[in-house]
Amino acid sequence: MTYRIAMVTLVAIAVGIAGSLAAIGFVEAVHWLNDLLLISPYARVQAGNQPGLVALATLVVPTLGGLLVGLVTRYLIRERRGLAPPDAILAAQTPGPTPGFRSGLASTLAALLSLGSGASVGQYGPLVYLGAMFGNLVGRLRLNLRHQRSIAIACGVAAAISTAFNAPIAGLVFAHEVILRHYSLRAFAPVTVAAATGYIIANVIFDRPALFLVEFSRVEHSYEFLLFALEGVLCAGLAWVFLRLLRLSSRVSRRYIAPVWARPAVAGLLVGVVALWIPEILGIGQETLRFATIENAFGISELTLIVVAKLVLTSLCLGFGFVGGVFSPALLIGILFGALYGTVLPHLVPVAYSGPVVYAICGMMALASSVIGAPLTTILIVFELTRNYDLTIAAMVAVVFANVVSYRAIGRSLFDLELRARGFDLTLGRDKAILESRPIRDYLSTRYTTAQGMESVETVRQRLVREQRAEAMVVDNRGILLGVIRLQAIINSAPDTPILRLALRDFTRFDEKTSVWQSMELLRGFLGEAVPLVSGEGQLLGVVPEEAVIRAYLEIVHELREEENEGA
Repeated sequence: MTYRIAMVTLVAIAVGIAGSLAAIGFVEAVHWLNDLLLISPYARVQAGNQPGLVALATLVVPTLGGLLVGLVTRYLIRERRGLAPPDAILAAQTPGPTPGFRSGLASTLAALLSLGSGASVGQYGPLVYLGAMFGNLVGRLRLNLRHQRSIAIACGVAAAISTAFNAPIAGLVFAHEVILRHYSLRAFAPVTVAAATGYIIANVIFDRPALFLVEFSRVEHSYEFLLFALEGVLCAGLAWVFLRLLRLSSRVSRRYIAPVWARPAVAGLLVGVVALWIPEILGIGQETLRFATIENAFGISELTLIVVAKLVLTSLCLGFGFVGGVFSPALLIGILFGALYGTVLPHLVPVAYSGPVVYAICGMMALASSVIGAPLTTILIVFELTRNYDLTIAAMVAVVFANVVSYRAIGRSLFDLELRARGFDLTLGRDKAILESRPIRDYLSTRYTTAQGMESVETVRQRLVREQRAEAMVVDNRGILLGVIRLQAIINSAPDTPILRLALRDFTRFDEKTSVWQSMELLRGFLGEAVPLVSGEGQLLGVVPEEAVIRAYLEIVHELREEENEGA
């Protein structure tokens, strides 16, 4: 017990330090590139006496950045795509192989190039995977700890989010809400330590600035909570539009641009062209996000234009292959939409209200929570960043209504949709998803009776009696499964009848891709001892006894319940 507690604490601290330092280094590298390449507003203002250079950089930098991202993705990342939070979720939920460390570093490089060159993508997705990557490395060590990999991954993610937002509680909840999908003391304690470690490094040692500062006293009128709820519903609709645009841009890129490595460059060129008129769409947009909380910083037409442009170009960049996250763009689009909503309200509803700031914050968190599927995390981010109870309650109302609608319209999150496209469906809970990810071939048995098609009934009957089995697999000379014969079906048959004549041709069978969940479904109405498992060519590889399917199901469910309910 003492060893386990000590090692878990050391793992949490080590992963927390690594994840936090990596997150800080990544963010600083992005800012340095933005300044160097004239992407950041500060650098563009400094070069204001050289408008030709600024315009040239606006066009060339995103285009060349996209080309480099495409080449890195094509030749250095084994998966041929950027690694993101869905990969962290999959690694934490399943025991299978994960992307290698080289792919993780290459993906981080691609994300750095994407953000550094001004692509309209987010930084928090790469930070989440960066933390998960360090957690996965520690998870491979032989420390004799239960659920070591999933806990270490959650620790890395919690530290990265805690560092990025200066919000340790939000980092802790995000790791449980999005990555682990459960709460248990065994995971809760080390993840808390990692989140606190990230916060100490970011806020105490490096004194990182807050994402934004907001001055807000309180919600002045009770009827405004109805307006917050309506804003949440509208943000859910905006999240649905965002998802549709992502899918559309992905289809367009595949249809019209054959070389995969060239797609980000095309998106970069389009970003540069639009940025000549709307520079706010470049990069992460932290300055734009901060200005959105200042009353009258943007007019109605400006807010509308930036929201539409950012929505379209973020979808374009992600769909065309730039590597980055969706959280940052969702925060920016949401806060701008919320500011627009709060600015338009006085013209539509002639009643007193509390100003646009509260509506900007509500919009930011409502849209972000709909996209990433983490309502508790987003509510806690508001509270930890602002320390304002009234503002948090207002955001909570918007977030709740946004998630109620978005869950019906698009599912829990964009991450879950991506995982479902890969065959890992979390919509019906962890049990079904993990049962679907475990192949039944792991329970394969090679103890079975075979028969050749031309063998006689009497020969097969004697073999079954001798081997004490009630069925035999009928195969040809190449081992191809032809049918199944059951003892009760041949007891009264003529002894010299070829066995193939009596074999069942329509029977339950598994293949190499059949999961434990699918095997349970296929066993409905099954009568027999075991189910044959065949290769893609139909060759018999072995059998799975009915008892083994039930045992597999019970073992996995028991393992999940133990993980979710065990103590430290």
